[in-house]
Amino acid sequence: MHRYQILIEYVGTNFIGWQIQSKGQSIQKLVQIKISKLLKEKIKLVGSGRTDSGVHAIEQSAHFDCKKKILNLDKFLQSINYFLNIKLVSITNIKKKSLNFHARFSAKQRIYTYVIFNRTSKPSIERNRGWHIRKKLDLKLMKKGAKKLLGTNDFSTYRSSSCHAKSPIRTITSIKIKEVKNKIQINFQSKSFLQQQVRSMVGCLKYLAEKKWDLKKFENVFKSKKRTLCAPPAPAHGLFLEKVIY
Repeated sequence: MHRYQILIEYVGTNFIGWQIQSKGQSIQKLVQIKISKLLKEKIKLVGSGRTDSGVHAIEQSAHFDCKKKILNLDKFLQSINYFLNIKLVSITNIKKKSLNFHARFSAKQRIYTYVIFNRTSKPSIERNRGWHIRKKLDLKLMKKGAKKLLGTNDFSTYRSSSCHAKSPIRTITSIKIKEVKNKIQINFQSKSFLQQQVRSMVGCLKYLAEKKWDLKKFENVFKSKKRTLCAPPAPAHGLFLEKVIY
């Protein structure tokens, strides 16, 4: 048996998310079917984690096992992308791995980026690639709020009611916020995240940055561990899975 890791870039707009579900088109299902057809054997694709409906990926990581060794990896990439690119999905790299490698369980860190267009006009070229917010956001306040989220904490406030994780405890190792020409990028790094955690944190940071909340309220909501007090989660189309680190 041979194991391969693939890196996948996709626009999540027209998908129900990464994970295979009973109804609708998922990225996992699409890629799995196309690789199976190309290799002429049924493969099972294992991702580093799920992305929700509408969420994009710059570099999702996944692995699959196959009986025959793939002799020409460049040719494989060309052939598979011929079938995937029309759906705005690309496999950007493929690597041979040992059977000990696991796309999900071997991951040490995951990086997500959330994009906000903070300007009067809606974006055209980058439509559905960020959250459009007209009201001017206070980046200094946003950065102060982000600092409160760092470290090991109970993130129950930001956890979706449908989240199946055993524990709400997570460790956020880094949050970086930068703005270039009214485009704000918030970069989150952790070993793993709860379902809707990043989007919920962004929703609360937005309330803080538009001064709907002060820093005390932001902190109290976080410490309350009550989902009902959380600001509405930021829309899915602004979120990108940036990288999975092994």
